[in-house]
Amino acid sequence: MSTWIRDMFKEEKPIIAMVHFPPLPGAPLYDTTNGMKMIVRSLSQDLAVLQDGGVDGVMFCNEGDRPYLIDVGPETVAAMACGIGQLKSEIQVPFGVDVLWDPEAAIAIAAVTGASFVREVFTGLFASDMGLWNPRCGAVLRKRREIGAEDVRLLFNINAEFATSLDCRPLAQLAKSVVFSSLAEAICVSGPMTGEEASPEALQSVKDVVKEVPVFANTGVCTHNVARQLKVADAAVVGTALKKDGVTWNAVDPARVKEFMHEVREMRGGLARIDSTDNSVKPARRTF
Repeated sequence: MSTWIRDMFKEEKPIIAMVHFPPLPGAPLYDTTNGMKMIVRSLSQDLAVLQDGGVDGVMFCNEGDRPYLIDVGPETVAAMACGIGQLKSEIQVPFGVDVLWDPEAAIAIAAVTGASFVREVFTGLFASDMGLWNPRCGAVLRKRREIGAEDVRLLFNINAEFATSLDCRPLAQLAKSVVFSSLAEAICVSGPMTGEEASPEALQSVKDVVKEVPVFANTGVCTHNVARQLKVADAAVVGTALKKDGVTWNAVDPARVKEFMHEVREMRGGLARIDSTDNSVKPARRTF
């Protein structure tokens, strides 16, 4: 497997936790009374809880901007760049950006904020809650080169939530094709909606064909399934499971983060014990 995720996160089987923006300026649910000050305060509080709990990376996302857009406006880009910029001194782990659902905007924000990666739907054609969805991967990657953001790693979400692919190929075949044709640096495998897990069978089918490219469990990872998911996946993204009462729109819950990362450490300890007998897996390099 490619070593870039080990180099970036300094950990086996890294956990990337979501830092969700509340609704931003221009979104229907934006809080015009409390404005950006409330948004930055919310981000700062969630970021602190996640980092104190020992996650390996974070990803900033405009999760509150329902209903989502395929092409976001400049106000979204400006607000996300502003919010992340105000938190730069507080960020202690590698971070990424996810803009629902505009990959060009995500790369632009990553470039100006110093983010290490973006997660997006870069390829395919979907019938979705947002209408017909065509991400135009070739144009997006050319924009990345144009603005000098080649160092920003690209996490390809190949089976988007809230949508059905109009491509009838099996998921594993799609993944293999995307790695070959679209320069994917990681493949994210999702469940049907935010908070719903990808099946281990789906993860394994993709893992079997993409070889050196890391595979991320992208949705629905929680305390009860993280060991099972990471038995196959190389990394995991977690959001809803770390929120108070397991509700996506709530603040991050310190107790849930602590419990979740305890399970992750137990899983990593198991990998280290395997390594002590057959040297097949390197032990975890961070202690919490």
